[in-house]
Amino acid sequence: MIDLHTHTLLSDGELLPLELARRAKVKGYRILGISDHVDVTTIENVAASILKLLKYAELHEGIRIVPGAELTHCPAKQIGELTAMAHRLGFSYVVVHGETIAEPVEEGTNAAAIEAGVDILAHPGLITPKEVEAAKDRGVLLEITTRKGHSLTNGHVAKLARAAGAKLVINTDSHSPSDLVTDAEALKVVLGAGLGEEDFAAMQQNAEALIRKIAR
Repeated sequence: MIDLHTHTLLSDGELLPLELARRAKVKGYRILGISDHVDVTTIENVAASILKLLKYAELHEGIRIVPGAELTHCPAKQIGELTAMAHRLGFSYVVVHGETIAEPVEEGTNAAAIEAGVDILAHPGLITPKEVEAAKDRGVLLEITTRKGHSLTNGHVAKLARAAGAKLVINTDSHSPSDLVTDAEALKVVLGAGLGEEDFAAMQQNAEALIRKIAR
């Protein structure tokens, strides 16, 4: 499993980063992206802590740990600036907390994230066909999520992405140990979104391609 959307005690998760990594490894993960929630008030403090993983990640052999950031409930007009800041601070990739129907996310967040060229637009809710086309053009990965609530619009996202040829990725948005999933469990969510086994394989390949791009 490659999962690029998880959280730790550095935001609202339950585990320390290295404990999350240990539990993910036991679950069968190959690559774990830790992308704690940040906004303009916390982004620098989270960077100072999570980027230590670049030095200590070798403590967990057999799993690659990648430090990212999830811009969460940020004003849409700040997303471009905060994306640039996240890259300057050294985060390996940037996720934006999309317009899920499960939370009162500001309208315009999806469009602002795509315009900023973030790496992943998480749980984008009732994203529009125009936004999906823009995501395709900008190389923004759209998320199919295993998380309850956010997953209610997986089928909508999958349908529009397939029609447009936009790339998808599957993530867990894990906050607790029980949120981590095996490949088999993730596949069931993909099938439930109206996609197939080949789509699950493509999602994992898309995630791996992002990791390769980061490493350059």
